[in-house]
Amino acid sequence: MKIAWKGVMPAVTTKFTDDDTLDLPMFKVNLKAQLDAGVHGIVLGGTLGEASTLSDEEKRILTRETVAFVKGKVPVLINIAEQTTKGAIEAALKAEEDGASGLMVLPPMRYNAGDHEVVTYFKAVANSSSLPIMVYNNPVDYKTMVTLDMFEELLQCENIQAVKESTRDITNVTRIKNRFGDRLSIMTGVDTLALESLLMGADGWIAGLVDAFPAETVAIYELQKVGRIQEALAIYRWFLPLLELDINPKLVQNIKLAEVATGIGTENVRAPRLSLQGEERKHVLKVIENGLKTRPRLPDYKNL
Repeated sequence: MKIAWKGVMPAVTTKFTDDDTLDLPMFKVNLKAQLDAGVHGIVLGGTLGEASTLSDEEKRILTRETVAFVKGKVPVLINIAEQTTKGAIEAALKAEEDGASGLMVLPPMRYNAGDHEVVTYFKAVANSSSLPIMVYNNPVDYKTMVTLDMFEELLQCENIQAVKESTRDITNVTRIKNRFGDRLSIMTGVDTLALESLLMGADGWIAGLVDAFPAETVAIYELQKVGRIQEALAIYRWFLPLLELDINPKLVQNIKLAEVATGIGTENVRAPRLSLQGEERKHVLKVIENGLKTRPRLPDYKNL
């Protein structure tokens, strides 16, 4: 499937049973809610998907089950976050075998690679696969910055097509557009900068709180796309306290609690993560409760 790098693509959470196995029935409940809301793609096995705790076989099961469930309605991307180039290439080949539409690729994990090493790594993965690739640029969390000069080299690979822009520097959207035009699509990756990034020219949004609030997230995107900025802004202002749950070390636990509140998930996480406790839990539940009490009525955003 050729990927249109635009719209809202949820970085979905991985659902677990009480016995710490994949909870595929609940996972599909959430997938259905995303599709019903009109999302434009699905991203598996990212940070929100608790990728570091998943076995290779579990990642493959999630990919195959998602591909079968969505039936080509939207592209399915799988995250590649490996310590070695060899491991990343193997993961990319498995993703292709399992029917993934594309890859979201992080820089090498653990080792603090230099610029030349990072470029060589991404190129090796790209050259091993025919799948479209989105480079995940998140120097805040992963301590590796993919600069514009590095992208200049990376774009020699035709299948490197997009960036998940998570530098937290809103001006980077304009810098990318000025330098590369439409050659490098921009998917904003920070929930609390999403509308700002879209208005500055980002093509889409790899979203987190969409996992619990899919309709509101897609409505913001669709409204701003047709110039109904004030309506998008009103929803976004309501959404911001919830979106802030995403820029937190406990984002997985936070968002899973929100999924429980909206009836499309459970709060089960995989150790070493543990469910929220005490005052931390009370605070998150209060944010979610306040959001639900003031949840906006949405326009018919699917038919704009």
